[in-house]
Amino acid sequence: MKKIDIIVPVYNEESNIVKFYEKTKEELKGLKYNIIFVNDGSKDNSIIELKKVYERDKDIVKIISFSRNFGKDAAMYAGLKFSKADYACIIDADLQQNPKYLVEMYNFLESNNDYDCIAMVQKSKNRFLETSFYKFISSLSNLHFESGASDFRMFRKTVVKSLVSLGEVNRFTKGMFSYVGFNTFYKEYIVEERVSGVSKFNRLNQFKYAFDGITSFSNKPLRISTFLGAITTFVSFAFFVYLLVKCLIIGDDVSGVSSLMCALLFVSGVQLLCIGVLGEYIGKVYNEVKGRPVFIAKEVIGFDDSIL
Repeated sequence: MKKIDIIVPVYNEESNIVKFYEKTKEELKGLKYNIIFVNDGSKDNSIIELKKVYERDKDIVKIISFSRNFGKDAAMYAGLKFSKADYACIIDADLQQNPKYLVEMYNFLESNNDYDCIAMVQKSKNRFLETSFYKFISSLSNLHFESGASDFRMFRKTVVKSLVSLGEVNRFTKGMFSYVGFNTFYKEYIVEERVSGVSKFNRLNQFKYAFDGITSFSNKPLRISTFLGAITTFVSFAFFVYLLVKCLIIGDDVSGVSSLMCALLFVSGVQLLCIGVLGEYIGKVYNEVKGRPVFIAKEVIGFDDSIL
C-alpha cells in the first residue's frame, strides 16, 4: 500500500490541532500516512498542542516549527520539501476541509493513472469576484487558474519534486500549481464551518494575495504602465497643439487654471501608478537576489528515515 504525507500548515490553531488529529485518524483507518504539521510561527500555544499530539503518536506525527511567521505558502513549501511518501496532500487545520476527502482523493489517484494531481474546488454559488479574478489572472499569465480551486490538493511524488524545485522566495502557490503543469482533476467539495477560532485570511489579505499572484506570474502590468504612459503623452501633446492653435491662429486667450490643474493631477497620478507597479516588481527582484531561504526551521521533530 502506498503512503501519504498529509501536510498541515498551522498558524494560531491551538484549539483545532487535537480535533484535527483525531478526525484524521478516524477517517484514514486502513491507510498508511504521516501527518506533517508545519507550525508557521504561531503566537498562541499551537506548538505545545502539537508536541502533545506527537507524544501520543510518534510513528505518524511529524513537526516542523518555524522561527517566525513566514506565511502559508512557505509552510506548504516546507511540508512538500520534507515529504518522502508516494503521495503528498495539503490540508488546513481548521477542519473546514474535511479529512474524509483524503480517502476519496487517494482512491481516485490510485485508480486513475492518467492524473497526477487532484484539486478540491469549493462548491459555492456566490463567487463572482473570485471567478472574475481567476479569469483575469489567467488572461494575464497565459496559465490556467481554476476558479474556486483551493490549496486542498493531493499530488504524486513527481509533482512534489517539481514544486519543490521552484525555490523562489516570492511564492504564489496556486500559480506554481498551474506552472508545473501535469494532469489535474478538479473535484467539488463543500467547505464546512470552522470548528473554533477565526480565519486569518481577511479581505485585505485576499487583496494582497491577489496582487502578489498577478505580479508573480505576469509582466503585463509593466506593459500596461508603458501603454498608459504613451497614451498620456499623446493626449498631453494633442492638448498642447490645440492650445497653440487656439492662441496663435484663432487669437483666443488661453485661460482655465482649473483645467490645467486637472491635467497636471491626471498626469501625476498616472506616473505614480506606473512607478508603483514598477516598484512592486523591483521589490520582488530585490527579495530574490538576496538568496534568503523560504523558511527557517527552529525545530524539526519526528523525521526519522527508518519511519519515513
